[in-house]
Amino acid sequence: MTHGPIPCDPPKEPLGELLARRAALAARQWRGLVWLTGEPGACRRCALALWQAGRWQAPLWLTGSRPTDIAPADWLPAAKARTRLGGEQDLVIFDAVSRDSGFDPEAFGVLSGTLRAGGLLVLMTSPDWGRQPDADYERLAEYPFRSEQLSTRYLRRLARLLARSSEVIHWQADGTIALPALPGHVPSAPAVGDPDCATRDQARAVALLTRLRRRRPLVLTADRGRGKSAALGIACARWLAAGERDIWVTAPQPSAVEALFARLEAMCPQGHRHANAFTWDVGSGVRRVQFLAPDALSARVAARDVGGAGSLLLVDEAAAIPSPALGLWLRHFPRLAFATTVHGYEGSGRGFAVRFRAHLERETPDWRSCHLETPIRFASGDPLERLTSRLLLLDAEPAPAGEVPSPQADERIHCRREELATDEPRLRELFGLLVQAHYRTRPSDLRRLLDGPRTRITTLEAAHHVQAVVACVDEGGFPGELAERVARGERRPRGHLLAQSLAAHAGSRRALTSRLRRIMRIAVHEACRRQGLGRRLFEAELARAHADGIDLLGASFGAEPGLITFWQHNGCVAVRLGLTREASSGEHALMVVRGVSDAGQELVRELQRRFQSLLPTLLAFELKTLDPGVAASLLTESPVEELTPAELRDIDDVALGHREPALVRPALQALVRRGLAAGGSRDPDAWLLVAALFQGREPAWLATQLGLPGRRQVQQRLRDALARWQRWQA
Repeated sequence: MTHGPIPCDPPKEPLGELLARRAALAARQWRGLVWLTGEPGACRRCALALWQAGRWQAPLWLTGSRPTDIAPADWLPAAKARTRLGGEQDLVIFDAVSRDSGFDPEAFGVLSGTLRAGGLLVLMTSPDWGRQPDADYERLAEYPFRSEQLSTRYLRRLARLLARSSEVIHWQADGTIALPALPGHVPSAPAVGDPDCATRDQARAVALLTRLRRRRPLVLTADRGRGKSAALGIACARWLAAGERDIWVTAPQPSAVEALFARLEAMCPQGHRHANAFTWDVGSGVRRVQFLAPDALSARVAARDVGGAGSLLLVDEAAAIPSPALGLWLRHFPRLAFATTVHGYEGSGRGFAVRFRAHLERETPDWRSCHLETPIRFASGDPLERLTSRLLLLDAEPAPAGEVPSPQADERIHCRREELATDEPRLRELFGLLVQAHYRTRPSDLRRLLDGPRTRITTLEAAHHVQAVVACVDEGGFPGELAERVARGERRPRGHLLAQSLAAHAGSRRALTSRLRRIMRIAVHEACRRQGLGRRLFEAELARAHADGIDLLGASFGAEPGLITFWQHNGCVAVRLGLTREASSGEHALMVVRGVSDAGQELVRELQRRFQSLLPTLLAFELKTLDPGVAASLLTESPVEELTPAELRDIDDVALGHREPALVRPALQALVRRGLAAGGSRDPDAWLLVAALFQGREPAWLATQLGLPGRRQVQQRLRDALARWQRWQA
């Protein structure tokens, strides 16, 4: 439905007050949030009057369908908010009141960051906002629920925080307006010293970037709007001008580096940008800055197409990329910079520091850090930034490590979400812990925790602090006819990630009709790790699943040896592995399950048997470039069978150098699978056996990984390992 023309007849006085407030905010280099409440038609009339009354250079109206009074270029549906990253607005009308529009947390977070100094963000809601789900709750309504059946704890929390805030401009569509007080002092901006930079922080970051040294990576951290991506672009321009031939750039999404390429274009007008690549032909050769998604970058690093001596890589929004991928690049690029947002929808920079510091200390102990504090689009103390962080919990943090008691004094709590939604300190700790532990947490995840149907939260707490948390969601239980249609690809009910994936990719109808419980997140405070809290939470969920009549308990995550080990130690087995790397993480998605009921245990045995019988073929073809360490971890779950006399004789022949390994591969694979199942994955050559015998990796690649001269030395290393594994299992 398209909105009709909006009659423009709201009271004049509020408009004058809003425009005067805009000028006062601009003098302080701040932005403001206007909370406009009323019926949909009245809100639209007021917003349009403001739209037409001011001299807005880049206004934007966000709503489900375009009002006829708004030009197509000035309208945007919430789903396309990310397309405005890197741009600037001075007025954003955010429609959360119309029938086809709701509050999209991601869109609100993105667009609030694009607003420049003196800008206004107008949030339109009903007067009783939070009493019923809005249009955006349709995305949260997983089968068999309808959106109108869901709770609205999340929206009620937003309304409560806005009503209590002393920084919100309250505008009622009937004409009433309340303006918060502003400080009288208007700060002056300090001199920068670098003509290409907007702040001293940015100038210092650029200076450090352009002086990058081999094996001394730089870590840039900043809250949103501090110009870190632009600093990368300025540095790229100076590198190209100095003669740098190739600069590689990566980020979870191409939109994250839009500011980098925009700054590069502005500073190097002789160059040419095509999509996410910038080239500059200087006559003596072409100089390039090229973007690669994390999965493509990891694949090309593994193939030795990029990286190596003298190479240069810039990683933006590193917090949203798993540590294993970052570690891989750290080993293959001698000059490297990581930039990440500390608090924002892109991920948690603090979590990045906790997870990745060990890699840096081990691989490059001389790494350096630089934090950008000063905002660029607005001045420090900006009310909109504080409000956005508070509403979306972008700045959520776990409790300080020194305040968290030892695990011996904890208490397991099944969280009542109604209480959690009104306990802001506890909610901030819990969500901060989830953000820190996971490389990709979005603002909408908070809404899912509070209002997602069939979602449950359990914590371990002590002295009023959260030590660990697990969040689960129930899936499956489809009627037989619907399960068959879903398995055939004729229906795709919303949600049920684990159940539908096992049906679509593992061919299991029973995964749809069975009752599954998926662990969405499990996180332990850094002060309490390595003390069994994760296992205790899992065991508690297992007991609860037994009591609730659940058939399978499972999880889905990016395949990485450390995580696989955790789930294996808790009795879970792999039942599906994605055939391609996820673009955002650079890893393959892995699904693991544990049987709870008798029927569930039978289903697990079937799923495991099918997966393990298929795994060697996948490793030889579709998963040929999978990390051999991940492959070895999965092969530890192989069924163990006795080696036949013929197989033992074949293995002897290879170990003694009488036959080529390729000619007796089935026997060698059987030996390796038996050894891995018996704990052989701890052997330093386990990955070599998997890479050579299951994945058929090229001898040149193996030689590079082993630091050996060539094929002959690799073959001898392989024979020695096989002989050792044969003696060990004899």
